[in-house]
Amino acid sequence: MLDTYQRLKEMIESIEDDVRKAAGGNKAAGTRVRKSMQDVKNIAQDLRKEVLETRNEAE
Repeated sequence: MLDTYQRLKEMIESIEDDVRKAAGGNKAAGTRVRKSMQDVKNIAQDLRKEVLETRNEAE
């Protein structure tokens, strides 16, 4: 679970430059941000599943 959380944090940190560029009007950076956000969504979903599994194992 902690590994997945770390991956999520690293992913967010890695797209910061592209977010700034996209805010400045760079369309290619905007495309990269949208793709990265989809990856973030998938990693967050994986983390959610892991938390639920951990909770269910504890019961």
